[in-house]
Amino acid sequence: MSVLTRDEAQLRAQLLDVHRYTVGLDLTTGDETFDSRTVIRFTARSAGDTFVELKPAELRTVTLDGQPLDPESLHDGRLALKNLSAGEHELRVEAAMRYSRTGEGMHRFTDPSDGETYVYTQLFMDDVQRVFAAFDQPDLKAVFEVSVTAPAGWTVLANGITEQRPDGVWQAAPTPPISTYLVAVAGGPWHSVRTEHRGLPFGIHCRRSLAPYLDTDAEEIFEVTRACFDRYHEKFEEPYPFDSYDQAFVPEFNAGAMENPGLVTFRDEFVYRSAVTDTERQTRAMVIAHEMAHMWFGDLVTLKWWDDIWLNESFAEYMGYQTTAEATRFAGPWTEFGVTRKAWGYDADQRPTTHPVAPEKVDDTASALLNFDGISYAKGASALRQLAAWLGEKDFLAGINTHFARHKFGNATLADFIDSLASATDRDVPAWADSWLRTTGVDKLTPVVASGDGGHTLTVDRAGSRPHRLTAGLYDHAVTDEGRLVLRTRLDLDVPQTAPQTIGKRPALILLNDGDLTYAKVRFDPESFATIRAGLAGLPDPLTRAVVWNALRDAVRDGELAPAAYLETARAHLPRETDLALVQGVLAFASGQIADQYLKPEDRPAALSTLTALCRDLLRRTEDGDHPGLRLIAVRHLIAVAAHPDAIAAWLADGTVPGGPELDPELRWRILGRLAVLGATDEAAIAAELERDPSATGQEGAARCRAALPDPGAKRAAWEAMFAGDDLSNYLFTATAQGFWQPEQADLVREYVPRFYPDAVAVAARRGPAMAVAAGRWAFPAHAVGPENLRLGEACLRDADPTPALRRTLADRLDDLARATRVRDGQGERDGREEPVEQGA
Repeated sequence: MSVLTRDEAQLRAQLLDVHRYTVGLDLTTGDETFDSRTVIRFTARSAGDTFVELKPAELRTVTLDGQPLDPESLHDGRLALKNLSAGEHELRVEAAMRYSRTGEGMHRFTDPSDGETYVYTQLFMDDVQRVFAAFDQPDLKAVFEVSVTAPAGWTVLANGITEQRPDGVWQAAPTPPISTYLVAVAGGPWHSVRTEHRGLPFGIHCRRSLAPYLDTDAEEIFEVTRACFDRYHEKFEEPYPFDSYDQAFVPEFNAGAMENPGLVTFRDEFVYRSAVTDTERQTRAMVIAHEMAHMWFGDLVTLKWWDDIWLNESFAEYMGYQTTAEATRFAGPWTEFGVTRKAWGYDADQRPTTHPVAPEKVDDTASALLNFDGISYAKGASALRQLAAWLGEKDFLAGINTHFARHKFGNATLADFIDSLASATDRDVPAWADSWLRTTGVDKLTPVVASGDGGHTLTVDRAGSRPHRLTAGLYDHAVTDEGRLVLRTRLDLDVPQTAPQTIGKRPALILLNDGDLTYAKVRFDPESFATIRAGLAGLPDPLTRAVVWNALRDAVRDGELAPAAYLETARAHLPRETDLALVQGVLAFASGQIADQYLKPEDRPAALSTLTALCRDLLRRTEDGDHPGLRLIAVRHLIAVAAHPDAIAAWLADGTVPGGPELDPELRWRILGRLAVLGATDEAAIAAELERDPSATGQEGAARCRAALPDPGAKRAAWEAMFAGDDLSNYLFTATAQGFWQPEQADLVREYVPRFYPDAVAVAARRGPAMAVAAGRWAFPAHAVGPENLRLGEACLRDADPTPALRRTLADRLDDLARATRVRDGQGERDGREEPVEQGA
């Protein structure tokens, strides 16, 4: 299918003014297709040719101003509209459209728990064409009026208030002007909980089989929703611009959520059917806040073209974390951001595929899709946090409100936004934007301490080019408790500095970017590093500790700190950690990257032993029952690093961990999955567990376990399911891929490493971008660290012509593989007791 180019979009926007879509969908025509009828009313500003996009199973009729057009003129997803005269026009299109099983277009899902079927749209970027005909680009906004014929017993949700007419058809209220990618429909026998707030109807919705779990959390979800809604009305002068606020938790959703105005869709893993930590509840709250921010950033004011993705995502990311911190009970959003999201941005920004937060030009929609990454989310949000610190919150919000007033229900560019901000301050916002939004890479900041007659001075060595406003924390050892560090003061610094900063007596620790207000890698001087190794757990603030753990993580990835040294530090300090996001983040890096990739295979058993001992320390600490979230994290990771099956097999047989918790479905599948890896279970046990839990999550658990069995036949069946056929949904493909590759089974799956590349290229070409990303991310042989896998991957990129989505995903994975290879090769140079490289090296 053709992709829309920037030049084509600009020409079409110059020619057309689109007024209104009237869309009728019939979801009663079978399991494979649905009927779509579209009327588009638009104006041509001058005579000319253009096209409308559509990807039908069957194009039945097309009329333009009452005159039939030849359906055979549809080519490569485009229907040509030739010889348009200047003036008003009406285009009518009737077609049959295919349901999707990949989370794109109109996704259809049948719940294995009860046989009920659900559909929902995900029309992002260019997938509206899978549902109805459209001039599909973000700057051709229009009013949408949608009606849906649905099976009996279904409820239909849409962007506006939706009611069932006397003829049984569901009719949604017309929207304000919105972009094509924001239209949303969800149909099925939803379980709904409804309320009102500030005179607006609010609703939350999920599959019937998840009803008890949604009901349990409904008040928490509404409480977060109301609090964020009210906080945004304190920040923003423009009121919420739509007529209702529904949140639907939908199955097999590819993203975390989607900001459809009036009908936000979330992956339904956010309806918790098993125990979760408070940090996971905090993440759900942040996603709610993030998507609500989009009602203003993205929906009210929309990017003109996809080079300004950051105007949507960076703002929603920043506002989501900030508003969660300000308006909800959750105290640690920025700590979680620092240890997970920021690491995502740092990693993405150090790969060859990095790009500016605001790239100069994105040529087409396929290229734009690749930029929904750690740069546009985490780095962009970090840049905005730095901007708010630099401008001050008052001027920052004043500029944002000017932006909304100038461009509401329209489209805007980076230049428009910079102009709005500049109107609220005397600072040189364009220069800031050039430094932060038009450049790539991560600066590195290292403290340099000098002594003199007046005491010590601090300067910051910067490897990079951006200006930074940051805080340096000076910490001393506590007088009465050697294991505790006490904050002496925090110094506000602008880097580059105009002069060294006097700090008096030499502190035990100098921590740059304390508070995590800027985006840069930080390093330690030798004395500070020695303090960290001995006293990290004694730092008083979780966000401070997050900055330290990120610095250690970066140093390992950069080959400046031995992986063993990181594990030793985790073993020493994590058992005393109180912040759940930090415990989870450190354990995830230690097991998923250090043990699985950065250490040589012969060193992996010792690493698993260290992590097992660490998790047992956490379990002992939680025996009093006062830390259920911490205990849950420890149990999860103890399962993941188990080298022997006996203990966890006993847990599964008993249905509980000694001292708790009792095993819920999520923990049972975790244990069974690890037993499968270790060869300590079989197909009969997997089938019995699936009978016990036949839910969609149970189906995924069974697929993961079957693919993990150390049996040639099981591996062959899993591979054929992923790559020989197209029956697996996006979620079942991912689950199968997650089970397939295991470091313990490297010899068994060695033959599949070279097979991965041609098979991934083929499945990406057949099944589209979402499955290309799933194949590149989850089915990639990441455990096979070394030059042979790199050679195979590089040859694929060079010779096999993978689709853009697969090419980008493979390029990222191969860069991570090369980094892991370098870390492995450098392990013998350090014994884990040396300092990281100093002063910008």
